[in-house]
Amino acid sequence: MRRILVAGNWKMNLLQSQGAALSQFLAGKYGSCAVEILVCPASPYLSGVGTTIRGSAVQLGAQNLYFAPQGAFTGEVCGEMLKDVGCGWVLVGHSERRQFFGEQDELLAKKVAAGLQHGLKVVLCVGELLAERQAGQTEAVLEKQMAGLAQVSAEQMANIVIAYEPVWAIGTGVTASTEQAQQAHAFLRSQLKSRYGEAVASATRILYGGSVKADNALELLSQSDVDGALVGGASLKVDSFSAIIEAGIQAQARKS
Repeated sequence: MRRILVAGNWKMNLLQSQGAALSQFLAGKYGSCAVEILVCPASPYLSGVGTTIRGSAVQLGAQNLYFAPQGAFTGEVCGEMLKDVGCGWVLVGHSERRQFFGEQDELLAKKVAAGLQHGLKVVLCVGELLAERQAGQTEAVLEKQMAGLAQVSAEQMANIVIAYEPVWAIGTGVTASTEQAQQAHAFLRSQLKSRYGEAVASATRILYGGSVKADNALELLSQSDVDGALVGGASLKVDSFSAIIEAGIQAQARKS
C-alpha cells in the first residue's frame, strides 16, 4: 500500500519568524504520523526550519535545485548544498518554474538526475494549462512532461514522486473534480507502467496539487490513484495545513 504524502510548498512566503512558528507547531503535533509530511520553505530558511522539525515526522524539502554539482552559477544551489542543510527532498518542474523561468523538460531531467545523485527524493511536477485542457490535450501534455524522468532508472524510481498540478487550478480557488483528478492520475500511472512496468507503477506515489483545501482534501485523497497532496496557499497556515494532514490520515485509513 502506498503511503500518503502531504507536502507543503511555501513558495516565496513566510519570513523567518512565521516559518518557525508554523514548523514548531507541526513538529510538536506530529512527532509521529500515519502519513508522510513534507515542508518546502524558501531557501534562506531551510536550515532554520530543518533544525525546528528535527526528530519529528515532518521532513524538509527545497523548492528547486541546479543540476551542476558546484561552480560559477550565481544565485543557484546544488543538491550537495541542500543535503548539507538537512534536506531530504526537492521539488523539480513546478509549473511556476516552467511558466516564469522557462524551464523545459530537458533541463528538468538533468535536475531530477542531480537530485537523485545527491541522495534526495525528488517530486517531479507535471500539469496542463487551461487552454491545453480545453483543447483536449491534457494527456499529450502529461506524456510529454514525463520526459523529466528520462535519466531515471527503474531502481531509482523508489525515490521519485510525481505531482499532478493542473495549472488552471493553482492558486485560483478552482479545484479539479475528483473525477478529473483520478483520471489524470490513472493516466500518469499508465505512463509509469509503460516506462517501468507494473511493479514500479503500482509503487510510485502520485500527488494532486491545485487549490487543495481542508474541505476538499479528504475526497481527493480517497481516490484510488491519488497518493497525497502538494499544497500551496493552504500550507501557510496552521489550521488549514493540519486539517489537510488529518484528511490524509483518514484517507490512509480508508485505503488500508
